[in-house]
Amino acid sequence: MGTPGKQLPHSGVPADEGALYFSYPDIEEADPSFAVDGYQLFFEREVPVELRSASTVDIPSEVGALEAIRAKILVKGQPSNLEAVKVELSSEANLFFHYTHTMDARLFAAVQESQRLLVDFNDYPTVLLRMLHSCVREPHLQIAVLVMQPNGEARLDFIQNMEYKFVELLSCRYVASSEEMVRAQVSYRYNVVKARMQLMQARLADINAMVSP
Repeated sequence: MGTPGKQLPHSGVPADEGALYFSYPDIEEADPSFAVDGYQLFFEREVPVELRSASTVDIPSEVGALEAIRAKILVKGQPSNLEAVKVELSSEANLFFHYTHTMDARLFAAVQESQRLLVDFNDYPTVLLRMLHSCVREPHLQIAVLVMQPNGEARLDFIQNMEYKFVELLSCRYVASSEEMVRAQVSYRYNVVKARMQLMQARLADINAMVSP
């Protein structure tokens, strides 16, 4: 993650653009997102996402509620030779909300053909980053819709408003994360909040010591 103004690995995007970043090395190392498989953080921020429920992931549902969802893009491998890309969706309003999207070069080839994508797999994280940014900066022109079904499968659609019609730019398959992962994430986020509080208390104590006669 890093300090405000620092660029994230690979992304070239300043870390202070609407995302939450802080420097607690010990806590960061305990992040379950990085605990296995050698993933690195590429991008993280809150994004407005419309949440919908459906009996099956392919059946359109009624308009859902717009919520602030934290999107975390993780990459494995070198920028010029990525092995895998993972995206995690979580919510501060619901600690048990956690969905994961995983993609490798083989799976991407099928998506590339079916959705007629004109980018290579190594560019996939940047494509996701730009679409998420567009949902934040131009919500009237581009929206993200997460359609969830009871069996844990979900689909995140990036949709562009062309005034006279809506155009689907990209569709990504997600699955609800395991109970083990959800528990680990809840524990991690609790520890992060606890660390923040301790840091704030320490700073207040320092300030009080400086101003006290």
